[in-house]
Amino acid sequence: MPYEHRSKHIIQFSETDMAGLVHFSNFFKYMELAERDFFAANNLDLIKVQPGELTGWPRARAECKFTAPLRFGDTIEIHLAVKAVKDRAIDYQFRIYRSNADKTLTQAGKGHMTTILAKLNEDGSLQSIELPTEVYERIKEAPMEVLQRPDGV
Repeated sequence: MPYEHRSKHIIQFSETDMAGLVHFSNFFKYMELAERDFFAANNLDLIKVQPGELTGWPRARAECKFTAPLRFGDTIEIHLAVKAVKDRAIDYQFRIYRSNADKTLTQAGKGHMTTILAKLNEDGSLQSIELPTEVYERIKEAPMEVLQRPDGV
């Protein structure tokens, strides 16, 4: 769907702390992993390099609430839904689940992220730019019933 995506990931040892739990910062990496997969599924570039121009999607805001621990070897599903497509930004909603042996899912985290399309200027500064037509054609806002699902997206 052009408004939601699900990615899977197996927790690596390097993602855990001394207690054997996933370090909180990795939840943001999981959200970025789902965003990367979502863009690839919609045939869009996260970073575009053209002669004299580099564009990408820096984060304007990111937050995550942790609801259950994740451990080395766990398989997780990251569910992404598009909350809003704006002139220069996209807002995402995320739910991160642990896949259990009995095929059920346990929510381990939920988050939101806002990304802005920006170009890198010659002086090294970033400048937000309007989303191109291809983004509007391939990425849509999720219906409210998708965003309000009790189990996430």
